[in-house]
Amino acid sequence: MGVLKKFEQRLEGLVNGTFAKVFKSEVQPVEIAGALQRECDNNATIWNRERTVVPNDFIVELSAPDYERLSPYSGQLGDELSGMVRDYAKQQRYTFMGPIKVHLEKAEDLDTGLYRVRSRTLASSTSQPQPHEPHQAHQPPMPGRGPASPPQAGGGYGYPPPASAPPMPAGPPPGRPAQAPAGGRPRGAGSAAGAQVRHWIEINGTRHQISRPTLVLGRSTEADVRIDDPGVSRRHCEIRTGTPSTIQDLGSTNGIVVDGQHTTRATLRDGSRIVVGSTTIIYRQAEG
Repeated sequence: MGVLKKFEQRLEGLVNGTFAKVFKSEVQPVEIAGALQRECDNNATIWNRERTVVPNDFIVELSAPDYERLSPYSGQLGDELSGMVRDYAKQQRYTFMGPIKVHLEKAEDLDTGLYRVRSRTLASSTSQPQPHEPHQAHQPPMPGRGPASPPQAGGGYGYPPPASAPPMPAGPPPGRPAQAPAGGRPRGAGSAAGAQVRHWIEINGTRHQISRPTLVLGRSTEADVRIDDPGVSRRHCEIRTGTPSTIQDLGSTNGIVVDGQHTTRATLRDGSRIVVGSTTIIYRQAEG
């Protein structure tokens, strides 16, 4: 039985109780659960052949109406979602740097029924990756809004593990192109005068080549790359290749997040992480 199905079954007993009126919201807990699974997959970091680390601290941003409905139950719902992430990690053989936590936050720029998920990796005091554990008794519910812990250096949402974490293996993970340092140029850029640069994006493991100067992403079938995500607008954003390449928001409802920063326009580098709705897009470029 799949993890999401088990999660739904656990919630069935709650629907007739305190959660009954909450589920009238357009945002359903199983939607959030699926988004958390994707967040783990999109941010998985390979440490070695037997260890893949995923985020353990998540923030689910909700519209004001949805947040008002769900916030009184944020502790219980957060525990259920944390248990679901733990079960999914066990299934996928993922590991964590610390305890799993899921927080709810209000986002004034979201309409009812829309949500965003952000994540980060927070190390425990032992600073060693912790293996996923079987589903255990939930921790005491967090009161009220349950704000996230202060970000550690280098460990903010959308960023790599904090400096206190064990050093990553030298070189990029197997099968992934090398990334340029933050704010820098891709390795090898400019090494051969006039060398042609290839551009592409990766969405959920699928590669989409950018063969034109501009690429429009959105939910519409008219977009160059269609993204089936309720949090994505019909024409959400546009990637423009060049020196440097850039991304431009096209007046979308939920905006874009580039390398952890909400923005309307940003410069892209090899490895830049773009978040639209609940979908993470990795921008790539290389010579040759």
